[in-house]
Amino acid sequence: MATTNDLKNGLVLNLDGQLWTVTAFQHVKPGKGGAFVRTTLKHVLTGKVVDKTFNAGTKVDTATVDRRNMTYLYKDGADFVFMDAETYDQITVLAETVGDNANYLLENFEVQVAVHEGVPLYIELPTSVELIVQHTDPGLQGDRSTGGTKPATLETGAEIQVPLFLTTGEKIKVDTRDGRYLGRVSS
Repeated sequence: MATTNDLKNGLVLNLDGQLWTVTAFQHVKPGKGGAFVRTTLKHVLTGKVVDKTFNAGTKVDTATVDRRNMTYLYKDGADFVFMDAETYDQITVLAETVGDNANYLLENFEVQVAVHEGVPLYIELPTSVELIVQHTDPGLQGDRSTGGTKPATLETGAEIQVPLFLTTGEKIKVDTRDGRYLGRVSS
């Protein structure tokens, strides 16, 4: 338990059995009436963002979310198996929890897994990863109808848009937040 005076960005609250992360907060002391705290909360699982106001000094239930560095080992059916870098414990994370991050996961890849009471909530990838282009058609000179990009399949199976000059087998940097091509990686 904590009070609204203890609120800070990144703190995870347990409100009615739902986990919410504080993304912004502001203590307000109007000229008339009691002080209050205006917060912006993000649902840990769905990503939904809401604004909520608490009276100053109100007790709020905090949740302990443990962010651990883990290594992605392998896919087990539809689910993903990770190993804790310190304890070597293995945990299975459901495909729904991994979500679109699966497009950028390779074996032995380091990620952060957020765990609450033994249940994996979400995984955090670095903002960019280096992957090899598994297949892309050759870019044709003068083909500018697509804005100078073409589809490419990465070694993880994800498909992104890349510039026409890239060829199969090249290593590129990809933004994990939106799948954007960021540049070539020199070998």
